[in-house]
Amino acid sequence: MTDAGFWHGRSGLVVPALLAAFTTYLLVGVQTMDVPEGTDFPGPRFFPLILIVLGYLLSALLVLHYLRHPEPVDTGDQDGGQWRTFSDWRAVAWCVGGFLVFALTIELLGWILAAAVLFWCVARGIGSTRPLFDASLALFVASVVYLAFAQGLGLNLPAGILGGF
Repeated sequence: MTDAGFWHGRSGLVVPALLAAFTTYLLVGVQTMDVPEGTDFPGPRFFPLILIVLGYLLSALLVLHYLRHPEPVDTGDQDGGQWRTFSDWRAVAWCVGGFLVFALTIELLGWILAAAVLFWCVARGIGSTRPLFDASLALFVASVVYLAFAQGLGLNLPAGILGGF
């Protein structure tokens, strides 16, 4: 490593900083949440608090990683000093398109089907080549999440066409 300064190779510290900021925002939201007296355990603060602990833990672990193992800096190619960059616009399109379909059809399709479509699109966007496996896994994961939130926590997720609207 060269004597280029402390920040040389540590630009990845931006990610844990953003994660910690988002986690802090979530913490403020949980602290200011109105919870009725006599709410049974686990209550509406339980799962967000788990996410808060995991968010801060992951942030700390990422900071330690980037401090101990700075990433090598890409100096570009030797010919013209151009930076080598790559944006996978196909992956972005699949993920953004999947989210748009999810957001626009969640009332019609319901949580299980809309979330399965989102999962399938993201899997496709990140390079999966097994659409049938992805669809079955997506339906399974979306169903488990639906059961956990609707039945386990008593939250009202849209059932859509599977619930008869």
